[in-house]
Amino acid sequence: MRAGRHMRVIGIDPGLRNLGWGVIDINGARISHVANGVLHGEGPGLAERLLALFEGLTEIVTCHAPDAAAVEQTFVNRDGAGTLKLGQARGVAMLVPARAGIPVGEYAPNQVKKTVVGVGHADKRQIAHMVRLQLPGVEIAGPDAADALAIALTHAHFSRAGGKLEEALRRASA
Repeated sequence: MRAGRHMRVIGIDPGLRNLGWGVIDINGARISHVANGVLHGEGPGLAERLLALFEGLTEIVTCHAPDAAAVEQTFVNRDGAGTLKLGQARGVAMLVPARAGIPVGEYAPNQVKKTVVGVGHADKRQIAHMVRLQLPGVEIAGPDAADALAIALTHAHFSRAGGKLEEALRRASA
């Protein structure tokens, strides 16, 4: 954790072909954009795509040194094989920060949408719009990066609320 109440968070939107990532800084009530992008799982097979995601995300975590990570939970859809592959990409998204000693928070897609947009069934355009409003001047690398920034913003919201709760409990027990 940085000095004072400053915290850097990486949000990760897992995907086998496109893994979105976004880094924000939280300094008290102020939230600012640091960086965002999309990693591409490229290669002839699943193992090579996962390795590309692992190496790319490791480089990003090393470069930006986040204090916390937030990853979107996998939702189960009708395509079992697709869900399983997404779960493997999510495993990489959780492994990289955990390997670096960074705590990882998990958020359901509807929780992210409700936190950032106000409704649990927002579309990608609405998410990107609200991310731009909350991070003025941000240039978003694409829809997956917008989702990752929304995940990081959700973590910022819940970590600040958790800190207030802990502080209130400390004062109440004193």
